Amino acid sequence: MKRGRRVFTGAFKAQVALEAFKERETLAELSKRFEIHPNMIKRWKQELSDRSSEIFETKSPEENTELEKEKLYAKIGQLEMECDWLKKISKKAGL
Repeated sequence: MKRGRRVFTGAFKAQVALEAFKERETLAELSKRFEIHPNMIKRWKQELSDRSSEIFETKSPEENTELEKEKLYAKIGQLEMECDWLKKISKKAGL
């Protein structure tokens, strides 16, 4: 009976590609160990080497969270000022 198409996670692909980069085992040995065709391992290894520079070009998550925190604090300050202004106006209007 025919087996359905398997879907691999990015973490699994990275693990296999890194093992291939280490070159401690041949592609045939890796393919037996991970139950994947050697051409697939070769493709993932090539993709990892081609796109590895993207990892260092993008900002780290810590840098992104700092920028988001600053934006959120600015928004909180703005909303507090608007809330205070609305309270002041509503008192003058007698509400």
